[in-house]
Amino acid sequence: MKYIIFAVQHPADDPNSDIITTHFDYHSISGRLLKLDILGHDDPTMLKMLQDLTGLDPLTIPLSDDKVISLFTSPEALGLTVKELGCEVGSYGVPEFGTKFVKQMLLDTRPKSFSDLVRISGLSHGTDVWINNAQYYIKEGFTTLKDCISTRDDIMVYLMQKNLEPKTAFTIMEKVRKGKGLTEDDELVMREHDVPDWYIGSCKKIKYMFPKGHAVAYVMMAVRIAYYKVYYPKEYYATFFTIRADDFDADLIAKGESAIKSKMDELSNMGKDIGMKEKGLLTALELSYEMFKRGIKLLNVDLYKSEAVKFTIEDDSLRPPLSGLEGVGENAAKSIVAIRDQGEFISKEDLRIRCKISKTVVEALANHGCLKGLPETNQLSFF
Repeated sequence: MKYIIFAVQHPADDPNSDIITTHFDYHSISGRLLKLDILGHDDPTMLKMLQDLTGLDPLTIPLSDDKVISLFTSPEALGLTVKELGCEVGSYGVPEFGTKFVKQMLLDTRPKSFSDLVRISGLSHGTDVWINNAQYYIKEGFTTLKDCISTRDDIMVYLMQKNLEPKTAFTIMEKVRKGKGLTEDDELVMREHDVPDWYIGSCKKIKYMFPKGHAVAYVMMAVRIAYYKVYYPKEYYATFFTIRADDFDADLIAKGESAIKSKMDELSNMGKDIGMKEKGLLTALELSYEMFKRGIKLLNVDLYKSEAVKFTIEDDSLRPPLSGLEGVGENAAKSIVAIRDQGEFISKEDLRIRCKISKTVVEALANHGCLKGLPETNQLSFF
């Protein structure tokens, strides 16, 4: 008989959950498993929406625009000072460069070109490549961002420039990028070709390295999206909130800068206790605060003017969709949009029955002020 053994456990992020999952250590079965990496990426979707809104083909965007590159070291290209924004860089909402970890890397390295950003992308996606490795060697003056090990390709190219045999250079690169370190023979041949000790030490610390081609693809996407952020702000924010802000809270954000800042401070003070939903809300708040500071306001959700899931541009403001309200799901929003074209709603009861939505959805709309003037029921009252 053949037996299949399943590793049964709770989801990793919630050990108290009633849900049971199966999990295997990938490295234990990698030689017997066909693995397909089918990734979902929001960046192409964002670029398509931005192209539709602006008429600008993203493939024509230059990758070396000075204002765009400056976003990664300063918010000035957005028309804001560091004090106004509360952040030393302008990369909020730029894919791969908006996290706290990478923003600190930007401050440590001060990138000045597209190639610098590629190196930062490689460093940020590797394991034991930046922290306690390249970060230390750059800070102590052993190397620079331009010359440190940032992607796996760097190792082979550098060693060949040191006149190592191409096959030897390739073999060493493959060992290092897989986290297998260096043998004594590897170190010996590297020293014979004047490879410095810090470089050998850096190779020995690395556990995983990103391919340069992958880093270049990520940065191309990031720079193109950043271009729209600089030159087409309304279209950029409408697109970002539509595609990437799943935890957008229109009721809170429509209250303005002070309400946004207060909630941002509250979430930031949560530290390590912050959950995934709160992190998503914090990102939406950061972009909203930046948007307000750039003179773009957020209108209230409107029962008849708001789209179901897309943010729309009205003069110098954005109109959030119905689903932008906490408690209004995508299906409910789409149902409302489909039914409202058949005639105005005469009561909250009419809205609920015709659109087949829950009382919770109706309450969320009412609390935001979307249902002003609508009576509770279809019945006439003479008292």
